[in-house]
Amino acid sequence: MEILWWIVVGVIAGFLAKAVVPGEGPGGVLGDLVIGIVGAVIGGYIMRALGTSIGGGMLGTIVVAFIGAVVLLLVLRALTGRRVVS
Repeated sequence: MEILWWIVVGVIAGFLAKAVVPGEGPGGVLGDLVIGIVGAVIGGYIMRALGTSIGGGMLGTIVVAFIGAVVLLLVLRALTGRRVVS
């Protein structure tokens, strides 16, 4: 059941992060899933380093994963040099 939770949170956080960060992201639901799950790990480290907590439950978990996914996408865009076409 826990793996299903990670999948749901990962897809939601990855989708939201790709909607907020301009440019192309890894495609499809699988790309959203990977971005969201890796983002959740990054977001957890960021929150722990700041000594703060968003709160428990699904909404708090999605917010932390979203923050990490946005950071991940920004770093990936900086490293790959993808430009945003307006």
